[in-house]
Amino acid sequence: MAQPLEGTFSAEHSARLLRNYRYVVERTMRALGGWIALTPELSAKLLMGRHVWDLAQHCDAFGRRLPELRAHAHESEPANPAVATFMDALEEPEAPDQTVERLVGVYSVLKPHLLATYRGHLARANPVYEPPTRRILTRCIEDETKHVVAGEEILRHLASTPAAKERARVRQARLDGLLTSAGGVVGDGMRLLLSTPVEPLRSDLSDDAREFIRLEAATAAWPVPEGLGDALTAFAAALVARDTDALSRWLAPGVAIGDAARENLHAAEYTGHRVVAFARLGHQHLVKTRLDGSAGSVVVLSRWTSAGDHWRVAALDVVGRDLRPA
Repeated sequence: MAQPLEGTFSAEHSARLLRNYRYVVERTMRALGGWIALTPELSAKLLMGRHVWDLAQHCDAFGRRLPELRAHAHESEPANPAVATFMDALEEPEAPDQTVERLVGVYSVLKPHLLATYRGHLARANPVYEPPTRRILTRCIEDETKHVVAGEEILRHLASTPAAKERARVRQARLDGLLTSAGGVVGDGMRLLLSTPVEPLRSDLSDDAREFIRLEAATAAWPVPEGLGDALTAFAAALVARDTDALSRWLAPGVAIGDAARENLHAAEYTGHRVVAFARLGHQHLVKTRLDGSAGSVVVLSRWTSAGDHWRVAALDVVGRDLRPA
């Protein structure tokens, strides 16, 4: 069957679409890169690090294609101001305990929409004179499919409690509304997507996510120096009991629990504790201790240093909190 020479998209229109794609992809790439240092969960860190590189390749491919469409190379532009507003909202969560909100924005809202948009574009791109664009879209579709499946796997792992699921629901509803108001990332994409067939995502594409979760959970055999294990247990017990005197005995001179950390620690009562992460940093050790209770949990990050025969806390902060509604 002969292919028509006329295509759905002119060169000018195709260039605009690529600039629109590049705008949201570039901002997402920068957001993920910045969030890595702010995110305490190893599985989410590894997910973001893996996908930053893929998005950089997408940006580069879109940028290199533009001069072939009689446009300036490596330009990005939002389809309209509402798209910029959506991306501003997507980038908002920066607190250590907002990993779920970060992942929902990228993996439950933006990337599924990008995937559907790329598929719609590919279905309409003429195979006779647009093979370069079609090859780029095919690569992006393959990557984004894997990203969405992996991101949803990590989200199920991290948002397993009723409180976290509710946070995810509220977050997604807000961003879905902003994206719909913008007309999608290309301004009219929501209308075009209605006629694009939806292909199911294969669950076996999330092997990388399952490996990230396994690495995060593989914390049962840390080489804990002599004496530190007992110190960690006693310190955690003092946190659970809110025993100010016992806590102060473990703090190094000049170290105090900040007001924000104290407020988080006192936001609920806890009955148990366990170490969930352990790492050596030079002569010091970083430890994450999770305190659990009927009202929720909190994760305390402490940095331990050896002072002769004694271990002391050189720094302390609360890096995660998940409280259940009363």
